[in-house]
Amino acid sequence: MTTYIYSLAGKSYFDDYTIMRALVMDFGKDKQVENIGDQYMFGPSLMVCPVYEYGARSREVYFPATTGWYDFYTGKYVQGGQRQTVAAPYEQMPLYFCEGTIMPYGPEIEYVDEKLPESITLYVYAGQNGTFTLYEDEGVNYNYEKGQYSMIPLTYDESLRTLVIGDRQGEYPGMLKNRTFNVVFVDKNKPKAFDVNAKGINVSYSGKKEVVKL
Repeated sequence: MTTYIYSLAGKSYFDDYTIMRALVMDFGKDKQVENIGDQYMFGPSLMVCPVYEYGARSREVYFPATTGWYDFYTGKYVQGGQRQTVAAPYEQMPLYFCEGTIMPYGPEIEYVDEKLPESITLYVYAGQNGTFTLYEDEGVNYNYEKGQYSMIPLTYDESLRTLVIGDRQGEYPGMLKNRTFNVVFVDKNKPKAFDVNAKGINVSYSGKKEVVKL
């Protein structure tokens, strides 16, 4: 999930964004979230539900009402606005993506500049429109302060069922000019568990706009 986290770090620098967010920051119209202190959003897409009781193998989760949710591990859809007791087996924290999520995954790496992500998988979760900006820079210096970075806007249109990979903005030394996006589409009628090796729609990208029909 380094690709997602690094993009959020870029957004934090440029837009004063907060990566870890209380639910009330994103779902303020839902009165049920006002006193929830044991769930939080990690970026705009991922709801984290820690298990904080010793030996617990389940916990109650509230799903904010303004969106539906997808289980990270199974892809199963959950309607918002309800509470459920969910399984939390050892080493598996309950995690959920909201509708409209565009979640990028790069290769497994130990540090940012270990290798360049020539292929990035984009998980797209249906139900609402969604956007995400893929941010990249050299990863080892402060040259981003001098404008040496790139951003790729990603936009999902629910009514058209299309993902637009927009024109790349900016550049930096060593930037990949060409790469492949592997687009995996998930909706409530066709749940898909997260799989780093999932095969989706392959898109060759050279920095120019691409429209993907899902």
